[in-house]
Amino acid sequence: MNIRAFLLPIGVWQGVAHYKQALERQVKYEAARAYADSIGKPLLVVGGPWGANPFRSLLKIPAHGCGDVCIDIHPEACEGCSNTVEADIRDIPFPDKYFGAALASHILEHLPTVDNCERAISELHRVANAVYVAGPSKQSILAWLIPEHRLWVTQKQDGAIEIEQR
Repeated sequence: MNIRAFLLPIGVWQGVAHYKQALERQVKYEAARAYADSIGKPLLVVGGPWGANPFRSLLKIPAHGCGDVCIDIHPEACEGCSNTVEADIRDIPFPDKYFGAALASHILEHLPTVDNCERAISELHRVANAVYVAGPSKQSILAWLIPEHRLWVTQKQDGAIEIEQR
């Protein structure tokens, strides 16, 4: 069997999977931004636009915007954002309903357990009127290979969030 004939479909499949993830981040960021603006409250972004990407200096393309406040346990993920707070998503240091919307982008899958993830989602709902979640797809081979990905977290069209331990 020709190795190219074998690898080409896999490469196309992964390219599509990563494109869909990038699109999801942008669409959810834009929806969260629009919602927060529509009710006159700030937008919280949890999981900075750069993530923990070691190639960010080479890529120079953020995954999404900073929002009005960007929080992450790794402040470098919010590099370039004007209002950065070092914080854990399970204990967000803001009052109830302070934000119009919150976007958790590629963060929840790193939490150790389903209980931790549910606690984080409760915190997001506590501090924001609307919650948007973006995470890696089960279709991504890379997502399966990252050992720090402990959960699969998906948000359905109706806003419901499903959590599954890996």
